Amino acid sequence: MTAQAEKIRCDACPVMCYIAPGQTGACDRYANVDGRILRTDPVVLLSRTVEAGGRIVPFAVREWEGEPFPADTFITGIGSGTTYPDYKPAPFIVSSTVEGADMVTVVTEAIFSYCGVKVKIDTDRHLGVEGAIIRAEGEPVGHVSTAEYGSQMLSLGGVHHLTGGSKAEGRVTCAALLALCNGAAVDLTIDGGSDVTVQAGKPPIVDGRAERRMRVGCGSATIGMFASQWVGLVDEVVVVDDHITGVVSEHQAGKVLGWQPTGIRIKGHRSTPGRYFRVSEPGLGWGGTRLTDPLEILGPWEARRGARPGLTLLMVSTTGEEFAYYVLDEALIPQEQPLPEALRATVGLIDENCEPSLCTVLFMGGAGGSLRAGVTQNPVRLTRSVQSGQTRLTSGGAECYIWPGGGITFMVDVTRLPAGAFGYVPTPALVAPLEFTLPRDAYLAMGGHEGAIRDLDQTRAQGGEYQMQAQVLPHPRATP
Repeated sequence: MTAQAEKIRCDACPVMCYIAPGQTGACDRYANVDGRILRTDPVVLLSRTVEAGGRIVPFAVREWEGEPFPADTFITGIGSGTTYPDYKPAPFIVSSTVEGADMVTVVTEAIFSYCGVKVKIDTDRHLGVEGAIIRAEGEPVGHVSTAEYGSQMLSLGGVHHLTGGSKAEGRVTCAALLALCNGAAVDLTIDGGSDVTVQAGKPPIVDGRAERRMRVGCGSATIGMFASQWVGLVDEVVVVDDHITGVVSEHQAGKVLGWQPTGIRIKGHRSTPGRYFRVSEPGLGWGGTRLTDPLEILGPWEARRGARPGLTLLMVSTTGEEFAYYVLDEALIPQEQPLPEALRATVGLIDENCEPSLCTVLFMGGAGGSLRAGVTQNPVRLTRSVQSGQTRLTSGGAECYIWPGGGITFMVDVTRLPAGAFGYVPTPALVAPLEFTLPRDAYLAMGGHEGAIRDLDQTRAQGGEYQMQAQVLPHPRATP
């Protein structure tokens, strides 16, 4: 009974943990230290003038006697605490003067059940059919979305996976989202497709193979860009691609350059001259097809249309990683030969124009009514202010894209936030930092919590609702 009496109830999230002395709650973000709830992570303040590496300074201690913060210090939501149970003002509402204008920044850590990540994977490899379920540790966590130019897109998380399925599904989804948002690698399996390891800012690993390049363009675009490089060096060029395979002698670029017919025949759906769809099923081979032998897409050559013994053929993928050179024999059958040195430079040019293959992770969330109540007593006014651009929304100091329409739905590139910016609560939900910055007059006009406004010196002296430290870091956009 004594041990139970020593526990303190934490009200920083809906779980409402009872935390024993010296222990943390289920989220590992709040602890019972000497009979007080302590925020275990420091508040992060950003500055463009602080040298790389950052420094830790006491924050919620009135006796703090360290050197002043830099003049352009910007307090973030990272480590700030939340507004839960939502009737109270945000943890920090800080006034400042920016270029002579009186501004207010409202800072909070937002709890998101309605959130997820959008993942862009730079590869032309086929990862899975559109709509295929994506799993982590065997649990469904998302689905394959529409492919974009040179990239495959995944949609992970969302409220239905976090709270609408089994407890295991919610737990695994939350863990996968948290790891991705904090820059860690996550292993994913696509039903009927590939195993993919995703990490923000790193090359994807597809079925155990690290991707190196994203394609320069489809087969037709590659023909258009580089047809002039092949004039006089080879009689025919085929650029193999899962979407649009290009044939230079039939393509408009070849016609303009005076390319002669070669009698080539392509197995596939002819779109327009020199452009073919569906030459193969998608896969991990040439140009995102299943092909390991590109000759599979060729039909018999036609002498009446220009085919002849000795005709030369270059077949190349859209990344330049796969290529082969052939010469037609007396029976008009392609025979592979070593790639001439003069053509090697043109293949290298395709490779040079391909950008590095990377994974991009965008956190996406909707800032709901409960969060907005921590900013103003009339939440819809905050929505309108954000949508109109009067209020600037950032996440951990990083710029956000705000979706048009109702509500405050935003996306942010996780690599633009300081390390460890995201947290979680075991409801399950993600915790992400948010900062709303607007003119002081506008803040008061929208019904902001005027009595909670403090300047940075007052904030430093008084701290927040929970005792904590502050960490001063270089701004993510600072130049070295």
